[in-house]
Amino acid sequence: MHVAIPLYPRFTALDAVGPYTVLAFAPGWRVTFVAPETGPVLDDRGTLTLTAAARLADLPRPDMILVPGGVGTLDALSDPALVGWIAAAHEHARWTTSVCSGSFLLGAAGVLRGRRATTHWGFLDRLAEFGAEPVSERVVADGTVVTAAGVSAGIDMALTLLAEAADPTTAQAVQLAIEYDPRPPFGAGSPKTAPAGLAERALSLIG
Repeated sequence: MHVAIPLYPRFTALDAVGPYTVLAFAPGWRVTFVAPETGPVLDDRGTLTLTAAARLADLPRPDMILVPGGVGTLDALSDPALVGWIAAAHEHARWTTSVCSGSFLLGAAGVLRGRRATTHWGFLDRLAEFGAEPVSERVVADGTVVTAAGVSAGIDMALTLLAEAADPTTAQAVQLAIEYDPRPPFGAGSPKTAPAGLAERALSLIG
């Protein structure tokens, strides 16, 4: 299984690296970071780069597309090379997926029209602009299109996909190998459980 993760300026690192780590650990799976041109791509904090090892044109038909989100998503929506690649690759991919605001890029490529989908809780309602049905769940599968909620949800999505595409035992083995056993110190990971007034502060950290 060959997975392509397209990078663009100001993507969120964990959106890409979380699923990458899960899927790259899976036997027989290969994950490639792609971009319009090869080379380093800077994340949304301005302090970390990932290297695109291949150009979008070099990998037109990956088995799986995994689009990260980030504050650079809005600019990326007007990138015809990236959006066009997603639309064309989707026609042949076994899975087309996104993490966080990466779902907006799927929407711009016409992938979400008439489908259930999710994204970061702060922007969930905007999915309707792309003809999608917004769903407040951590991972949402609608046919061959799978979307994850904000940032860390990409790890859950990758494990879900691995169980479906390979088998549950493989997914569980990878989960154990990376010791993904989250026990956060606070119950503030969802707007439903976070203290009052925290949502505004959280959203200010994103922009």
